[in-house]
Amino acid sequence: MMKKYLLAIFAIIGFAVFAQARDTYSHDASVLPKAAQTTIANNFKAKVSVVKIDKDFGRISEYEAILTDGTEISFDRDGNWDNVEVNKSASVPSSLIPEPIRVFVNRNQKGQRIVGVDKERHGYDIELSNGIDMKFDKDGNFLRYDD
Repeated sequence: MMKKYLLAIFAIIGFAVFAQARDTYSHDASVLPKAAQTTIANNFKAKVSVVKIDKDFGRISEYEAILTDGTEISFDRDGNWDNVEVNKSASVPSSLIPEPIRVFVNRNQKGQRIVGVDKERHGYDIELSNGIDMKFDKDGNFLRYDD
């Protein structure tokens, strides 16, 4: 009998946590932190179409903004960007790419555009318009080509 009560209590707690963890959506860029709004305003011509607010255990963990031109940008809870993907016909704004990475790509992958950049703890993952993926350390030094 006690097991049934404990199981019921755990089920209620689990449901409450799950209900609070729901992602929310907005068409209003003002739900983004100021840092994210500034990044978009300073680097992109397109406007925000949709913002997805990811929540884990009731706390915001990430924002994902989709712009009217199809660009997708992920931000951490403080509004710092960590991933940008643009259409294959566009380029990630050069102001978001560290200079050593821009120089390396221009020198070694002539004619290719950077269409994706993912900031990670130890560096950057870069995707080029020809589908090649590259890894760089946090200082922008080339590490390797990636599959």
